[in-house]
Amino acid sequence: MTEAVHVAAERIRKLEVQGARNVAIAAIKALEALAQETSAKTRKAFMKEFSEAKAALFASRATEPLMRNAVRWIISQVENSGKQKVDAMAKVMSSSSRQFLKNLEASKECIAEIGSKRIRDNSVVFTHCHSSTVTHLLSKAKKDGKTFEVIVTETRPVFQGRITAKEMLALDVKTTFIVDSAARSFMRNADLVIVGADALTSEGNVINKIGTSTIALLAHEARKPFYVVSELLKFDPSTVCGDYEKIEERSPDEIWKNAPEKLIVRNPAFDVTRRDFIHGIICEEGVIPPHSVAEVVRRKYPWIFQ
Repeated sequence: MTEAVHVAAERIRKLEVQGARNVAIAAIKALEALAQETSAKTRKAFMKEFSEAKAALFASRATEPLMRNAVRWIISQVENSGKQKVDAMAKVMSSSSRQFLKNLEASKECIAEIGSKRIRDNSVVFTHCHSSTVTHLLSKAKKDGKTFEVIVTETRPVFQGRITAKEMLALDVKTTFIVDSAARSFMRNADLVIVGADALTSEGNVINKIGTSTIALLAHEARKPFYVVSELLKFDPSTVCGDYEKIEERSPDEIWKNAPEKLIVRNPAFDVTRRDFIHGIICEEGVIPPHSVAEVVRRKYPWIFQ
């Protein structure tokens, strides 16, 4: 395993890389670097290197199906290529990595095109945490000449909402930043809610940053449409077989460093938003009902289920 893979895994683990898309891109680029720097002399040694890289990247974050699907697909392209020479396999690895990134970028543009149509002039968009796919969608709406404003939660304990707020200000979008506990008070001012996703399950439920399910409940209470913006490649195929998506529990130090002894501090990074509270999932195939996610994924990306 090269230094590039080790560095990428550590950056992902420490949340220096945030957002499912950015995590996947960091992992793919690490694989591409490994292909270029490999010291393997045989096919077996080459595949062993990538198996170790895969294990390290997978261990860096519990809830990242997009990254896992990307890594699985790229390695499977090499395995199925029939190439025996290391330099030829490395070329397949590099070209597959570039192709996946190209497809990922295309899906991002497609999602922005579809989702931006849900933003109307003079509307107020409520969002939680930071999602590059969500901010790209809002950027597209802005470029289309729409006037809107955004309410952003701070998203404790790591304050990812600050990233969203800065990006919105850079777009010259009127932005209101609130503490998480003020969400109910401000929900009445919103016209719709748009959040990202870290994982999609076979039941159509969504795993996203902790607090998302609360925002969904508040939107339901206030009768505001709640949209999830996500690439279908965030689908976790293990949930089809009955597994639950793992909810990462992070260090208590993120919440309270040097907390009193014997105090139990819990820090789950994600929660589950049930499909009942989701108005629609905005993805590269359009705005789809959450209960049809598995069916649409199977049609679009059948290899995920293999």
